[in-house]
Parts: sequence; C-alpha cells; structure tokens
Amino acid sequence: MRSKQKILDATLGLIAEAGFEDVTIAAVARAAGVTRQTVYSIFTTREDMMSEAMVGLVVDVIGGIREKADRAETPAEFVVETIVAARNLVHREPVLNSLLRSCNANPLFAPDVMDRAEPVVRQFLDGYVERNPGFDSRQFDGIEAILVRTGLSVILFVDPRIHDDDGLRDYLRRWLVPVLPFG
Repeated sequence: MRSKQKILDATLGLIAEAGFEDVTIAAVARAAGVTRQTVYSIFTTREDMMSEAMVGLVVDVIGGIREKADRAETPAEFVVETIVAARNLVHREPVLNSLLRSCNANPLFAPDVMDRAEPVVRQFLDGYVERNPGFDSRQFDGIEAILVRTGLSVILFVDPRIHDDDGLRDYLRRWLVPVLPFG
C-alpha cells in the first residue's frame, strides 16, 4: 500500500508540473522511487493510474467545495457559492490548475465531459436537499448542465470583471440566479 500511495502522489506531482501529456509509467516510477514493474503490478494501464490519482484528489476538492457552499442560506446562494468555491479550488490546486494549461489529453475537453460532470453536480444538489428537507428537490431537476457549463466557463475564461470572488458572486446573482427555478 505504501508503494501505491507513492505512485499516486508522484502521478499527481507530474500532472501538476507538466500536465497529462508527459505522465508516463516510467516517469512516475522514477518520481516515486519504484520500478516500472512495481507500477504495472498495481495499475494495469497509465490511464488507470491517472484516474485513481485524480479520483482521490477530486474527492478531497469536492469536500472543500461542499464545506464552503453549505454555509449558504438559500438554494440560489448555494449554487453561487458552489461555483465560487469550485473556481477558487481549481485555480489554487496545482493539479487541477494544470488542466487550465494542458493542451492535449485534457479531460475538460473530452467529448464525455458533460456525462462525467453532471452526476457530480447532482451529488451536490442532492446533498443540499438532504440537509434542507423542506426544499422541494424538483426545483433542482434538469439544472445540472447549466451549472456545469457556467462553472466551466468561469473557471476556464479569465474575465477581469469577475476576477475576484465578490465580482463573480455579483455576476452569478445578476445572470444565473434569475434563470433558476428557485432564484
């Protein structure tokens, strides 16, 4: 298990330094201080290794986003704070920030990104419903795609008008909240 964690940490370190393109089994083995054979005995493919490393990181990041968003008092503020927290964490976390610089093999631009992202957003929405039993969960139905697209746009495209958190909150309250069924 120690070797596995060293490999996962080395994978994340290499992704943070150079993006996904330069992560190879050999490079990870060198960075982790293990043999390529050790890496292959734990992970059958490079993609399996990278996926497991990213899943662990994403679970931690989601916890951080949820912690910040749970302070919101209304469903609309929950949505706003989720997007603000997501942008902050993506920009601060070196591995996720490398996605913004990555050209090839970037999972943000994969054809199935919506299929992968919408269930994650749904978990956030379901968590809000569980913590607020008086809220009619049907008001969240079908908004996952809107939230994914809005979240990705504010993460990927730098706009000086929404550079800081308060500017982003104002932007989301003006343009996103009015179109939400509970806004």
